[in-house]
Amino acid sequence: MTDSAQKRPAIAAAIVVKDGRILMVRRSIREGELSWQFPAGEIEPGESEYDAAVRETAEETGVRVRAIGKIGARIHPSTGRDMIYVACEAISGDAHVADPEELDAVEWCDRAKLAEHVPYPLFDPVQAHVDNFVK
Repeated sequence: MTDSAQKRPAIAAAIVVKDGRILMVRRSIREGELSWQFPAGEIEPGESEYDAAVRETAEETGVRVRAIGKIGARIHPSTGRDMIYVACEAISGDAHVADPEELDAVEWCDRAKLAEHVPYPLFDPVQAHVDNFVK
């Protein structure tokens, strides 16, 4: 197989902010140093990064969102995965663990709680977005 045939699909991460707080999920199984992170998952064939971010947020947290724009993209330094960060607006639903096989906690975080859950630097464009919306 060639490298491109072995390449895994990109991950779409939803950056969901509501009332000055950001939606975070804690994976049941850690990915390297990652435990708390944004709702996220692989982009399925024929799906846009926006659709994947919306779908993953609903599947993982029960929160319905609307994608409002792409924040940025990178190769994640811990996982080596292609990441696409999508700004999303919460529309409806109460955040809860909707996928207990994948998650063990969901939380709306203010700036202090986000720093506690994610003690390493965020991707610069994501940090700039958070700085604009999270209290």
